[in-house]
Amino acid sequence: MTVTTGTMTAWMQHGYGPASATRLADREIPSPARGEVLLRIRATALNSGDVRVMRGEPGLVRLVFGLTRPRNPVRGMDVAATVVAVGEGVTDAAVSDEVVAELPGGGGLAPFAVAPAARLVARPDEVPPHIAACLPIAGGTAWQAIERAGIRPGGRMLILGASGGVGTFAVQLATGRDIEVHVTAGERSRALLESLGAAQVLPRDLPADRLQEDAYDAIIDIAGGAPLRALQRATRPDGTIVLVGGDGTPLLGPIPRMLRAAALSIGSRRRIRPLAAVPKPDVLRELLTLTADGAIAPVIEREFPFDQADTALAHVEAGHTIGKVVVHAAS
Repeated sequence: MTVTTGTMTAWMQHGYGPASATRLADREIPSPARGEVLLRIRATALNSGDVRVMRGEPGLVRLVFGLTRPRNPVRGMDVAATVVAVGEGVTDAAVSDEVVAELPGGGGLAPFAVAPAARLVARPDEVPPHIAACLPIAGGTAWQAIERAGIRPGGRMLILGASGGVGTFAVQLATGRDIEVHVTAGERSRALLESLGAAQVLPRDLPADRLQEDAYDAIIDIAGGAPLRALQRATRPDGTIVLVGGDGTPLLGPIPRMLRAAALSIGSRRRIRPLAAVPKPDVLRELLTLTADGAIAPVIEREFPFDQADTALAHVEAGHTIGKVVVHAAS
């Protein structure tokens, strides 16, 4: 085991709250436990999930991340990094490996973080760190949503709320599978989504009951606000609706909507399937290969230096990001 010790300066929160409460503070460099590695962070991509953990919303997330404050006070789950130390029992990672990973619970807005070795995927030389860091959660969620939809080449898909990180990846991945993609998004995202392959861009505020009946083989709902019955009417028989996003209630988040979806799916040929995306290194490996080959590319709206990571969190917290936000490592 290679040893790296001392302190580092990280962006930390001492309780749940807004990005404005995040501060630079010194903390010990973590040590990798058995099966873990220590990473030197090169780039961190932020997600809406980072904001949910930061704010402790919905309340249900506190059962996982800490009742009164996050157990890990450092946000940032998606990273590209260099392995600088390995814990006991690690045989498939070595010091100096360039990797991409989703960190359980966060830790990316710091110079160093620990990660399970099983989650690491080698970063191809053709994919720069700030590009690779965008892939794990957003790209992985988009991939899993399309798989869960079960749509075949030649089918037609609607993506509700397509301008964020998950949506922009979903458009590219679906069109790459010869699926006709329609989306809903704001006017400022229209040209971007068309350039990614969207065949039709519908207004973001279009009422779901105005969608054409039996128009889609699958619907991926990232926005989360449309009435479920209206989505069923817009889906063809034997089609699938995949629920990805949405805030839901302050305490339970999307769970009540998922329960309604389960009830509406009983006896219906139009299935509604919630998606709880999980880290899948094999999927991340495929995404990195597609990126290296130029088949997909993250849409990066803004990049921030490490000393402005709180501003980057606030930008994502505002909820109007197009594509991804990246924080570069401390120099």
